[in-house]
This record gives sequence, structure tokens and C-alpha cells, in this order.
Amino acid sequence: MQRIHDSLFLGDLSSCRHGSAQMAVVHACKSPCHQRAAAYTGNLPRHHPHYLAIARPYDLYLNLIDPPLPLFQLESFHRFLAFAAEHNSARPLLIHCNQGESRAPSLALLLLASQQKGIPGNSYAQARAAFASIYPAYKPGVGMQQFLTGHWNQILPSAI
Repeated sequence: MQRIHDSLFLGDLSSCRHGSAQMAVVHACKSPCHQRAAAYTGNLPRHHPHYLAIARPYDLYLNLIDPPLPLFQLESFHRFLAFAAEHNSARPLLIHCNQGESRAPSLALLLLASQQKGIPGNSYAQARAAFASIYPAYKPGVGMQQFLTGHWNQILPSAI
């Protein structure tokens, strides 16, 4: 787990823990976190109420995979930003994915850009360039890059 800004931390699967009043946690991975939280193996049907996310008092479990083709849903990113806004001012926030290279750092980048904390929010390319100096391990997957580039203004409409 690595602190990247004030009370914002990034990690990989080894950083996974349950959230608490001392630290909220965003689990940005389908397997194993979202699957365990929703008690399923394989895939959930798209119409399932927890298909995209499961929110608990101090945990947000996101059904995110990192494919080369962008299969992400805008709602996942909006739910993340709402959860982060609710918790990050009150307690530290840990965001983790399986390897700590693409999904979790991309969410952290969005959070920093949305709060204008040293990351420009005009475009994904601008935000990514600034974020690289904060978190050199950032290696977004091709699908994540395409999705954030193409949907930046829909995810962060106030940044334009």
C-alpha cells in the first residue's frame, strides 16, 4: 500500500482489507473481491442489483475487469466518485485492484482530477501525464485508456 496524496492510498490485492471507521476501501476488482461480496462465481447476470457495485458502510466493491476492449460502465465511475466524496474527507481511502497498476490508479487519478488536487482535469491525457509523476507504477490497460479518453467529460463533467 502506497500513500499518493494526503489520505489517499493505492494498493494491489495484498492490500485488500475490510473498510472501517479508520479507513474506507474501494475494491476495484471483480475477482476475488466483488465475487466474494456478492457470493457468486463466474458472472452475475447484467440485471442483478449488484452487477456493477456493492456498497457497504466503509467498502465499495466494484465489478471491474481490465480487458483490452473497454467494457466499463459510466455508472461504475460515478458510484466510485460518490463513495470517495462521502468518505475521503472523513477518513483515509484505500483503492486497490489486483495488481495496483491500472484500475485502482485510474480511479485515484479521477478522484484527484475531480478535486483539482494537483491533477489537471481538462482531459485524460493531461491528467495521466501529471499523475505519472505521483504514481510511476501507473500502467493503464488499453481498454481503460480508451474508455477514459472517450468518456472523460461524462465522468468528470465539471472538469471541462
